[in-house]
Amino acid sequence: MKINSLNLLINQTPVLDKKFYFISGNEKTLMEKIKTIIIDDFKEKENIQIKNIDTVSDFVEEAGLFGDKNLYLVHGNKGIDIEVLNNLRSSESNFIFLQENSQKIKKIKNLFSVDKDSYLIDCYELDKDSKIKILNHFLRVNKLEIPQNVYWFMIDKLDSKYIFLEKNLIKLLELDKQDITLDKIKKILTIDESGKERIFFNLFQKNKEIIELYRDKIVNNSDVNELYYYSKFFCQLIIDCKNEDEYKKKIPLYLFKEKNYLIDIYRKYNSKKKKMLLKLLSSTESVLRKESGLSLVVGLRFLLNMKKITIS
Repeated sequence: MKINSLNLLINQTPVLDKKFYFISGNEKTLMEKIKTIIIDDFKEKENIQIKNIDTVSDFVEEAGLFGDKNLYLVHGNKGIDIEVLNNLRSSESNFIFLQENSQKIKKIKNLFSVDKDSYLIDCYELDKDSKIKILNHFLRVNKLEIPQNVYWFMIDKLDSKYIFLEKNLIKLLELDKQDITLDKIKKILTIDESGKERIFFNLFQKNKEIIELYRDKIVNNSDVNELYYYSKFFCQLIIDCKNEDEYKKKIPLYLFKEKNYLIDIYRKYNSKKKKMLLKLLSSTESVLRKESGLSLVVGLRFLLNMKKITIS
């Protein structure tokens, strides 16, 4: 049975009513969060032991110590088929499978999507609607009320990667209620005139100046990821908007000072250059996921290549 990962995040889906949980997608931090939710829910209801195995072929039925129940984390997809699932179904244990998306697991995901004793949970980057639901849930649970301008600022700013979004929400709890103002939120979410995000607004500078600014602001992998996903938001806006009027409406209100700059960038893009930009985003993100040790180099190359596409 297929369920939405968002429903688990905001407690709209019962967790402990299945034998198998297949967590997949392309957003690792959300996959890890869903795994944690499932494990924590088991721990609340009964005593469990967590066991890690590489593939289902490594599974051996074991009695838990002191009557504890076993919860297996399966890290590989080799050997999974309907016969194996039926054999595992008779076990007293439960199973969580974690697999990033690929063509190789398409058939396996189909097995779990139609299996009544399974949850198939896909985890992708959060879109605007998902951020709205998560923020609403967060505010409701923590009994917080925030001004409308702060609310929509956060919806625009909150990252599409779950781990970064969650960290920013936690920062909100550190403020006294009277301190939840737009200026204060900008500071705790590291949005200021000198922040690393400002590098995106210097694409029309000479390469030497971009490189110097980048080396001054970007010093670790976390900085690269933050800059990339901030830049990706505007790149995706360029790609998705069909005309300038639509684009203008989608520029976040808090960026009124940068509005003319953003419009100038959009005007330089035609359908061919949008395809080039989409390809650049895809290749950059792939390398950032696989080669984290090269992220500083990859981030700078991304900026310079985007500038090249933009002004060509």
